[in-house]
Amino acid sequence: AAIGGYIPQRNVWRICIALHAFPRFLIAVAYFRFHMRFLVEKWRKLYSTLAGLCTLLHVVENFALVVLTYISSLDDREIHESMFVLFMVTSEVYMLLTCLLYRWGHTIGGRKMTPNEIQSYHYKLGMFVSNFIIFMMAVYMYFRHNWYCESGVYTGFAACEYLVVFTNIAFHYTARLDFHDQYLSLKGESHRTSKTA
Repeated sequence: AAIGGYIPQRNVWRICIALHAFPRFLIAVAYFRFHMRFLVEKWRKLYSTLAGLCTLLHVVENFALVVLTYISSLDDREIHESMFVLFMVTSEVYMLLTCLLYRWGHTIGGRKMTPNEIQSYHYKLGMFVSNFIIFMMAVYMYFRHNWYCESGVYTGFAACEYLVVFTNIAFHYTARLDFHDQYLSLKGESHRTSKTA
């Protein structure tokens, strides 16, 4: 219903994607700061470059998701397909790079990860590996369906597609663990006056 010709459902889906896009871009920037708070003295330039690349991939992934949502395959198949490929490539590389940076930054200089950090890292790693394996299965089923048109193969592809989306969402949900002690405020700075002289 969200990607078909059903006007109310499609519009609701597109509005929801638009509403949550801005916070996702903010989270991309927050993750850059998150990664950079770790002092990686040796290899500092490489680490900061990878953190910047990770942020860029996160932004491009979200941008591709927005475009992919607003331009359906019925509207413009070529753009939709290009954005899907861009979304998947940036998503996979982003997840891999995030896992590497998270481990590197959190264990530098013999530092031990906290239980919360261990949980976040294991969830990230598990969701990345699951996402990658399921995506490879989806690619296989997609081509097998197009080459042989066998019964049930497209259903398997569709199931894998849903699982790829689920594992991607679950990966990004780990931001809840990483930023559990922070909040986002959209109002201006409040100025308090002291009653004591």
